Amino acid sequence: MHEQRKTITVETRVMTGLIMETLKVGIREFREKLASYLLETEVPVAITRHGDTIGYYIPARRKRSEAERTALKEAAIRLQEALAAEGISEEEILNDFKQWRAGRRK
Repeated sequence: MHEQRKTITVETRVMTGLIMETLKVGIREFREKLASYLLETEVPVAITRHGDTIGYYIPARRKRSEAERTALKEAAIRLQEALAAEGISEEEILNDFKQWRAGRRK
């Protein structure tokens, strides 16, 4: 009979330099509790086999807290105010972005 591995939390540094909390679990545990990891986990899961990371599960949806929603709404309001103060329309931003994106494809 195999010994069940303990779940530990580690920090992973992503390319942006931010530190992201990661849950580290063995492949057997991940497979046995797949539904709960898929539906309930809010942080990335590093899946290991014999101590080596073999893959990651990154949840696609994350529940935002009320504070995060409020901060996003306030940021959107400040952005709209800054754009209006500079006389910049959303259409101008969209056109600039499309031009920038087209230039990167070449």
